[in-house]
This record gives sequence, C-alpha cells and structure tokens, in this order.
Amino acid sequence: MNIIVVEDDERLGAAIKRALEQLTHAVMWLRTGNEALEALRQENVDLVLLDLGLPNKDGVQVLREARRAGILTPVLVMTARDSIESRVEGLDAGADDYLVKPFHLDELAARIRSLARRAQGLADNLIEAGRLRLDVGRMEMAVDGERVELTRREFALIHVLMERAGRIVRRDTIERSVYGTESDVGPNALEVLVHALRRKLGTDSIRTVRGFGYMVPLDPA
Repeated sequence: MNIIVVEDDERLGAAIKRALEQLTHAVMWLRTGNEALEALRQENVDLVLLDLGLPNKDGVQVLREARRAGILTPVLVMTARDSIESRVEGLDAGADDYLVKPFHLDELAARIRSLARRAQGLADNLIEAGRLRLDVGRMEMAVDGERVELTRREFALIHVLMERAGRIVRRDTIERSVYGTESDVGPNALEVLVHALRRKLGTDSIRTVRGFGYMVPLDPA
C-alpha cells in the first residue's frame, strides 16, 4: 500500500515509517496538517495515518476539509486523545478507524490490513488465485502449497496484483504501491521485478497487458 503518515513526533513518526516499510508498504511521512491536506489533494494514496494534534492545522480539521473536498481515501486516526467525545468527533469528521496512543506496532499493522481488506472487499488476509496463495498477515507466498521466499518489493508487487486478481492493474498504480515516492527507480525497474517474480511463481503467473499494465489471472496455469 501507498501510505501517508502524518505525525509531528519525530521518534514515533520515524518508528512507524520504518515498521511499515519493513511490511512492504511505500510510506510518505509528513509533520503538519497543511502538508497532509496538500498531499491528499495531489497524491493518489491508499491510506492515511493521521495524528490529531498537528502544527498549523488540527487533524480533525484536515479530515473535515478532505471529506468536504470529496476525498474518500481511508483514514486511520492515531491520537493520545482517548475520551469518548474525541473518538466520536474524529469518526464523525470522516475517520475510518481510531487508534489511541500508545499502541503496539503489531496492532497498527493489523488495523491497516483490516482497512485494506475492507477497501478491496476481502473477508480475511488470505488471497488465492489458482495455484497462488498469499497470506498478507504472515507475509507468506505459496505456489501449489509450497512456500516461496520473496523480497520486500516482490511481495509488494504480487500483493497489489493478487488483491485485484482477474483485473488489469495499471502500471502507474503498481509503481506507486511498490516504489512510492522513491526517485532513484530506473525506467525498467518494474519489468525487471516482474521477470524475477515470474521465475519464482511461474511464467504464466503474471500476464502483461501491453499499453496498460499487468494482471494475475484468476486461474493461472
């Protein structure tokens, strides 16, 4: 997933960014409410993790302005405000979930997976397409029941394709999910990554749709 983290606490923001990148997510870390609103308006992101106590624009205000502008990106609020009134205010402003600080990073990861499943209409962390089986929660890939070791980027690539199995996924959507805002990615990086993944999963596991992108068929051979 391509995730925006809005957190002005340097230690917590750095820890969240590092943990999510280890889980194969592409992460943009911002510190202020104005930056968050601007990024939401310009970036096609999958999820926003939003602190409420932000410099120059409160998180609740960011939420309200984003929703009024028609921005539907899922938002998970992270805050030390643990009163019922604060939770109701955040949810009514447009938050999709609410996590009170301090929290364990494992719980944050689970909440993210839950929001991702909801966005894709999935019931659990397991995604299957023919011979392929992906366990998002455990970050495990299997072909015909045999586990296959993947790199972080390989996992991110097959994840974005399998959660949309049977549909063409545009190249820009894949690159955004796999590489995020990284600027040092070569023009042929995605092709190289697809080739490496096909060697591990089978040549028919990922189909190229020229001029559009790639897809995982629902019944790969």
